Amino acid sequence: MTVKILAFAGSTRTASFNKKLVKVAAEGARMAGATVTFLDLRDLPLPLFDEDLEAHEGLPDNAKKLKTLFIDHHGLLIASPEYNSSITAVLKNAIDWASRPAPGEAPLACFDGKVASIMSASPGALGGLRGLVHLRSLLGNIKVIVMPGQIAVPKAHEAFDANGLIVDPDRHASVEKLGENLAHILTKLHS
Repeated sequence: MTVKILAFAGSTRTASFNKKLVKVAAEGARMAGATVTFLDLRDLPLPLFDEDLEAHEGLPDNAKKLKTLFIDHHGLLIASPEYNSSITAVLKNAIDWASRPAPGEAPLACFDGKVASIMSASPGALGGLRGLVHLRSLLGNIKVIVMPGQIAVPKAHEAFDANGLIVDPDRHASVEKLGENLAHILTKLHS
């Protein structure tokens, strides 16, 4: 069985460092035999989570599409920018909408039992590390198994070349390894 991984960044910015970062990890997962789907959260715009809106109109169509993507994949590669020492609003909002159960659906059905690898890139000296603490906690609380390894890339504005590859070959290999490790773990779990 080929494992399926959903790769995305918690950013909608076109030139996002984190979109570049997660694509490097995705390549590592592909090289390890996984099928990887890249999701740009810009392609699934969502209103701010609002239970009144949900009660009156139901789940937005893009929230349903997002939930289906989560359900259809075994694992997650998430690159999370750090905004003010935490995760981005767009990432939190996507998780909040996807967490809403459909009638007859088990709580957190699209997250329960998923395995994730997390990473970040930031122009700052810590590379987004503080935001990863919040992301790890959030994912663990919604039943996602988060791999122990993670990478935070500092000085992200200097870290990537014009093709979106990481300039430092050792760091590039380490990020690919995140994807490779996720693919290997998922293969063991689902074989």
